[in-house]
Amino acid sequence: LLVVLAAAGMAGLRVDISMLLEPLGFVKVLEWIFAVFAFATCGGFRGETALLVSCKGVVNKTVTASFAYPFRLNTVEFSAPDPEGCGGTWTDVHLVGDFSSSAQFFVTLAALVFLYCIAAMVVYIGYNHVYQQSNKFPLTDMIISVLTAFLWLVSTFVWAKALVDIKMSTRASIIPEIESCKAPGTTCSFVSVTSMGILNVSVVFGLLNMLLWGGNVWFLYKDTKLHNQWNRIPESP
Repeated sequence: LLVVLAAAGMAGLRVDISMLLEPLGFVKVLEWIFAVFAFATCGGFRGETALLVSCKGVVNKTVTASFAYPFRLNTVEFSAPDPEGCGGTWTDVHLVGDFSSSAQFFVTLAALVFLYCIAAMVVYIGYNHVYQQSNKFPLTDMIISVLTAFLWLVSTFVWAKALVDIKMSTRASIIPEIESCKAPGTTCSFVSVTSMGILNVSVVFGLLNMLLWGGNVWFLYKDTKLHNQWNRIPESP
């Protein structure tokens, strides 16, 4: 991409905003916007899960564990019910699971796509004459779109699977796994967990990004010599 921009810069700037109204430019704007939403809905999430604990010297004390992107839940600790830890029966209690690789894959892809869309729009708007005169630029753009659509597919399904596991690791099913809640005289009950609807939306945006990039391949294909050569093939009698 840097080579493309450098070559375009040598040819001179010719600003043409109307390119954004054409399918190729308009889809790129949508890809840019949807990448922002995918990044924000996943990377900006913060939540907590809460339990109600009764133990030695403590009655119905709410303990919480706050978690956020990149969802390394195994480093998140529940606050102790009291300074003395229920008379010594309460030990460090962590959530289970490290889902950082899936979340970071999804968010990093969104960030890279965001930057690529900006660079592509600069070329479309300012150097469209160079873009159209060379078959290498549309062909490179098409290859990148195919690869990006595939990466959106993979990252979205990986992140969706991780999200299911995150929900399981922050809900009532965690109580039987907490050793401190099994101590004599200690009872734990689930209170609440922050709604993860915004994370569900991030998965939707991942799928929309995949469809956008996959559909954009057709518009890019029409700008390459491959499409023109196919149209020139004479029809058989």
